[in-house]
Amino acid sequence: MRRARALGIGTLVVALGFCGTGAWTYAQARTDEELTFSRERDTALTEGRSRLTVLNTLDASTRERAEAGIRAWRDASTGPLRTELGRTRPTVGASARATVTEAALTALDARAGTAKLIATVRVDVTPHGATAATTDRKRLEAVLTRTGENTWRVAALSAVPVAEAEKSEKSEKSEKSEKSEKGEEGGGE
Repeated sequence: MRRARALGIGTLVVALGFCGTGAWTYAQARTDEELTFSRERDTALTEGRSRLTVLNTLDASTRERAEAGIRAWRDASTGPLRTELGRTRPTVGASARATVTEAALTALDARAGTAKLIATVRVDVTPHGATAATTDRKRLEAVLTRTGENTWRVAALSAVPVAEAEKSEKSEKSEKSEKSEKGEEGGGE
């Protein structure tokens, strides 16, 4: 009887050991996946910010510098955008220097290697031969594609009009106002 009891307790201890090991392995794997996703997100955001800076910057003070800027544009892009930028001919003219002031990923599919990024960019434009620059602010949305390990490039780029954002905010406020008015009317009945 003692022997059977000892054997049963031993079996229980081994089973609990396997369960504990399984739980620890599952938790570790989950943590590793989350850590990998976090790193991927951070890399996509950092690379996206960098690529947007390049795509909004061009030193066109000389033809050679303009050529170098267009090469940098192509290096920062991929797909049809890269092809389109490759058709740009370098000319001497105004120069632009960009700074990404804010950026965030709105979507990330690490398995597919795609992400969407929104950003605000300050661009200082200096006309050819001038010393003073004018500042322009842009809101952009970029589609990013992973082209290699830890390498993200811009596959599509579009402006987000400020007027649309303001319309959307006004529309949301108007809807809330209408709902609250309806709520007040319904509460009195």
